[in-house]
Amino acid sequence: VPIDETHCPRDESLENFIMHYKDLTDKKYGRLVTRFARKLEHPSRIQETPLGSLVADALQESLGIDIMLMGSGAIRSYNLGPVVLYSDFTECFPYDEAVYMLQVNGGQMERMLRRILREEAFEGEHTEFYQFSHGMQITWSRGKQEFETLTLDGKVLDKQKFYTIALSKFHYMNMQKFLNISLEEIKINAPPRVLATSYRDIVEEYMMMNPHLSSEVEGRLIVKA
Repeated sequence: VPIDETHCPRDESLENFIMHYKDLTDKKYGRLVTRFARKLEHPSRIQETPLGSLVADALQESLGIDIMLMGSGAIRSYNLGPVVLYSDFTECFPYDEAVYMLQVNGGQMERMLRRILREEAFEGEHTEFYQFSHGMQITWSRGKQEFETLTLDGKVLDKQKFYTIALSKFHYMNMQKFLNISLEEIKINAPPRVLATSYRDIVEEYMMMNPHLSSEVEGRLIVKA
């Protein structure tokens, strides 16, 4: 049966009702968030990416922490921009979670990184991986199963020194599985704190306040065979 006015007369009242909500959603999701200097890519969740670095940096700078561990899988688009509408933004970042701050020493951080960089991550198994904020430089040898470089702001991570790191709620609640460290161990260092109730709001505000952003792969994470 053809769906046309001969067989299905238009219901103008229903059409007007639908269009009213379409106008509202178009107004919300069609608004401009920002313009990047160029399109930013996120082609793989197990490597450093321009878009991942930008998001990690936005959260690190906004929250005033040493290291942001941004879950790669929470970035759901392969690229974003250069023109970013709110519809693009919410499609790229569909999750809206709180951000937790905790303190770990350099030794604990190394253990967490070893968990992230375990062989299963590179052999196709589903593991949690992260984008690192500016200042981190990690060179990991898969063959030797050791770090060739592990520094923050050009200084080797001190096994005894404490650093402030931040995670989204999902990763915070699964630290033992994802990062090989328990909440109980973390609490001995210092009580964790909620820094923000919405990491997506922070990233959106950062993008709105800083037009023409760009980002490059800097070598924050280098994985060797």
